[in-house]
Amino acid sequence: MNKRLPPLNWIRSFEAAARHLSFTHAALELNLTQAAVSQQVKGLESQLGAILFKRLPRGLELTNAGSAYLPAVHESIDRLKIATEELFEQGRTNLLTVKVNLVFLLKWLAPKISRFRALHPDINLRITSNIWNVDRENSADCDLEIRYGKGKWLALKSDRLTKDELFPVCSPDFLKKHRSLRTPNDLQNHTLFHVIGYEEGWGYWLNQTNNEHIKISHDFQFDTLTIALEMAALGEGLALGRTSLVEGMIKSGQLVAPFEQKVATDEGFYLVYATSQLNHPNAEAFRNWILQEITQ
Repeated sequence: MNKRLPPLNWIRSFEAAARHLSFTHAALELNLTQAAVSQQVKGLESQLGAILFKRLPRGLELTNAGSAYLPAVHESIDRLKIATEELFEQGRTNLLTVKVNLVFLLKWLAPKISRFRALHPDINLRITSNIWNVDRENSADCDLEIRYGKGKWLALKSDRLTKDELFPVCSPDFLKKHRSLRTPNDLQNHTLFHVIGYEEGWGYWLNQTNNEHIKISHDFQFDTLTIALEMAALGEGLALGRTSLVEGMIKSGQLVAPFEQKVATDEGFYLVYATSQLNHPNAEAFRNWILQEITQ
């Protein structure tokens, strides 16, 4: 006997809770109470005969069954969303929403986006920023997303956009003022800007350049690389630059590289999407354009 399909509201509660790993945040998104979301997930688990979440003291964790079920749920909800918009919201089908990592938006995409607009003047483009590179497995509030990481997100596909090198940068005035800054060993005498959320930071660069013995301070941290680079340009210290992001600032004279040592990154910026999201009439056009820009 075929198992009947669970109620759609139960599935929506599961999907939102899995995306946020929180019943509370899922409830806020769905305009429900936390208890209602929890009860709907319990109903879904009861019907399926499987536990989908591990209830932890602080949040949730997907079980093996929940992880296996989630991609099919994402795909179904995405396809239903796209079909609804295409059939019943015809005035919005030309609107393409792209969520972009903030520093990539300001340092790489913004100077080039006019070229996309010139090629596709009929596409209504909405760009929003994401500051934190959290490992959410779905982007329900956008059609495409540019994230920073290692390119592995469950149920999502990704195209790598950058293969950067890491190297210290500072302002020309800072380098002129601190003439003792000649080798990496001199870094221990200066302010270094650390960025939360980047695995490949100063420690990684020092290890890869065989300078792991150098003692550096960790007393200046920011939550975005944008701020760290701007502070470096103001002459307040040194930031760890990434090729694709600091190329323009170096060409304009805002930043200089005091050392020659550069380290290739494993992390990078990726264009991220569910397969169904490329069914959006304009998503493929944006993907083709940005991949072509990257090759140039």
